Amino acid sequence: MLRAAGDPTRLRLLLLLRQAELTVSELIEIVGQSQPRVSRHLKLLGEAGLVERFKEGSWVFCRAADRGVGSELGRAIAHLADPALQEADRARLAHVREARAQAAAAYFKANAAEWERIRALHAPEREVEDAILRQLTAGPIGDLLDAGTGTGRMLELLAPSAARAVGIDVSSEMLAIARDRLLRANINNAQVRLADTYRLPFENGDGPGGNVKGFDVVLFHQVLHYLDDPGSAVAEAARVMARGGRLLIADFAPHTLEFLRDEFAHRRLGFSDREVEGWFTAAGLAPAGIQTIAPHAEAGEKLTVKLWLAEKKKKDRG
Repeated sequence: MLRAAGDPTRLRLLLLLRQAELTVSELIEIVGQSQPRVSRHLKLLGEAGLVERFKEGSWVFCRAADRGVGSELGRAIAHLADPALQEADRARLAHVREARAQAAAAYFKANAAEWERIRALHAPEREVEDAILRQLTAGPIGDLLDAGTGTGRMLELLAPSAARAVGIDVSSEMLAIARDRLLRANINNAQVRLADTYRLPFENGDGPGGNVKGFDVVLFHQVLHYLDDPGSAVAEAARVMARGGRLLIADFAPHTLEFLRDEFAHRRLGFSDREVEGWFTAAGLAPAGIQTIAPHAEAGEKLTVKLWLAEKKKKDRG
């Protein structure tokens, strides 16, 4: 690891990736070297366990290791590095961030009217977020998975209370917005990646011998009504949870607003308590509470938001 980090260019790359998740092309722009050289340096950093690389469509993203010895050494190196040596790279990184922000803002602007129309249909977002925060910070969050992270708002809300946070989504456009949000909020313990809620790219949370630690908290925030088979997504989430972990669903109670299917691709018009608790039971989870967040009385025909909490049972002793 020290040999890999000791090269001047690789040190620059490692320090940059401690600050942000970046594509290979963005790193090439910042360090001013050719693609083969940068890729070679990233390969060596990856082999040493200091950097992770992952493919998202036609792009390759890189980030500093966020777990294990590689993460600890990277943190120590970043603490010892002379800030004066990083000034030029920081300036170029700021330029890359600004370009990202402009692209994210353009996409957000193009779709903002539809998102605002949905928000106007249910209880104020602040009330829903406060309820989620109260539910999940009642105990230590530990490692958090935000399944269907969208614009990354839940990561921004919960990552400060978590040891580590990961958001997954099937939309590259949404992930671009989420990355920009995390950068602007200076949140360094959260990451996002392209993945399907039906096929999460993580090992079983209670692997053989107890060597694999799963997620302590999994959140589905306004996601399941888009899915054909929400129960399967819940079962897949339970697979990657640690024993004693918690799963929280924030979604709509049953409603009759059919236009949401035609205009906003909602597959399901809300869920009943019985249906959600059935998913929990089938996935080996124990229902742990339900909270209802009703729209304001003067709002007319609106949507009721519900929070359903479940826990993954701990193994019996003996």
